[in-house]
Amino acid sequence: MFRTLAPAAVAMCLLLGNALAARAQTNSPFQPTTTLPSAPQPLDEIKKQLPGGSSALQPVQPRDGLSGLKVSKGSGTLPNQHGQVWREYDLTPYTSRIKDVAKPEQAVIDWILRETGTETWFSTPLGVLSADSSTLRVYHTQEVQAIVRDVVERFVGCDPQTQTLKLRIITISNPSWRSHAVSLLKPVDVQSSGVDAWLLSHENATVLLDQFKKRADYKELMSISQSVIHGQSLPLSQTQARNYTRWLKVRPDGWSGYDPVAGAVDEGFKLELSPLMSLDGRTVDAQFKCTIDQVEKLVNVPFDVVVGGQTQRSQIQVPQLVSWRLSERFRWPADQVLLLSCGVVASPTGETGGALAFLRPLEGRGSRSDALMLIEYSRRIPNGPADKFQNNAAGSVSTNPVSRGRY
Repeated sequence: MFRTLAPAAVAMCLLLGNALAARAQTNSPFQPTTTLPSAPQPLDEIKKQLPGGSSALQPVQPRDGLSGLKVSKGSGTLPNQHGQVWREYDLTPYTSRIKDVAKPEQAVIDWILRETGTETWFSTPLGVLSADSSTLRVYHTQEVQAIVRDVVERFVGCDPQTQTLKLRIITISNPSWRSHAVSLLKPVDVQSSGVDAWLLSHENATVLLDQFKKRADYKELMSISQSVIHGQSLPLSQTQARNYTRWLKVRPDGWSGYDPVAGAVDEGFKLELSPLMSLDGRTVDAQFKCTIDQVEKLVNVPFDVVVGGQTQRSQIQVPQLVSWRLSERFRWPADQVLLLSCGVVASPTGETGGALAFLRPLEGRGSRSDALMLIEYSRRIPNGPADKFQNNAAGSVSTNPVSRGRY
């Protein structure tokens, strides 16, 4: 049975509850700083109550709740505390003469990065580097602008269609050829480990080739002489896929067995050469990127597979690779021949003759050879004999050959 409380007791309970609620609100760390209105206010009234008036009401940018990333509009102007200046360079004298090349202006960007280093544009001071087919836009210090101007002048000051490249790629099994060619070679410092470089006159290059051809271990992979576009990259390669079984896949019905999953490795070499001649035609800069990949052998891995409730023996293969990489930049006089040796590396050739003999399978072992490249680059004289070197100064070129380092 319920008894009805006296009115005095009810009043006492209400007073006690209000007192406890007031005390809890006083001790709580989460107290409201403003009093919420009992009814919604018009937007105009809210604007008037803001500390900065209506101008203080700005859209709030969304923020990632996990990272707390803050994004602002900044000051709206480019910083120039280090004396940066804006320059625009006209590229049309170069790009308008190049056909069948997508974005020829990209070569200008690439060569600027090689001269300045990429960190110049992604650190302090702030820099901007952008190009389209007509204009190169640069924001940086006066010192960097001078480097950029020199590169752009080399592009626009030369006819991009009058450059000729002669390239030979050969292999010699034994590097002892060096002992007979000391008097013909002028060494060049190289930064890449295991790579050697020399300069030769055209006459000495002819003598050296004659010595090579008398050797039984001499093989010529490639010999070309062709026009190249000034500043653009020339890709060259001789590769062929080496197929093998990389895995086993169960058939769709789930019980009739497994099918082999094929894999392939491209054996051979890939070379990318990007040459840029100086404005006076006396020196050549060239960026070399070369890769050689060879499968020494395919390692068999046995597999037990269950087919129709019975265990069958099968196998997959894992390629044992030998690879070699070169990324180097050189500058040398245009009236001389550059000879590069990659060292005794995985041979891009096979054991028998023929430029593509290296494409045959190599079961059980791989070969090693001294891989050599002879590079000759020149500016052809308009209306003159093809592939003739042009010297703008009397006498031999005195520029010291140097390796320009990796890029």
